[in-house]
Amino acid sequence: MQLNKGIGTRQIKDVIEEYPEIGRILDKYAIGCIKCSIGTCLLQDVVSVHMLGDAVEEQIEKEINAYLVGLEESEGCAA
Repeated sequence: MQLNKGIGTRQIKDVIEEYPEIGRILDKYAIGCIKCSIGTCLLQDVVSVHMLGDAVEEQIEKEINAYLVGLEESEGCAA
């Protein structure tokens, strides 16, 4: 899984705190990290451990990256 901003190697709790929309994306695929109180799993591992299949993992990757690109573009417009 190749995620922008290197977030795949960050703990899921930190990722969701900084990017709440990623939690909503995962929740859409029944990956309930939003409710987890521990949150030490890496984002890239959270997706693969649910064994959703390559096609679904690719879709999640695309959605997360599209969200991050959208943030970068909106930040660029604000500058």
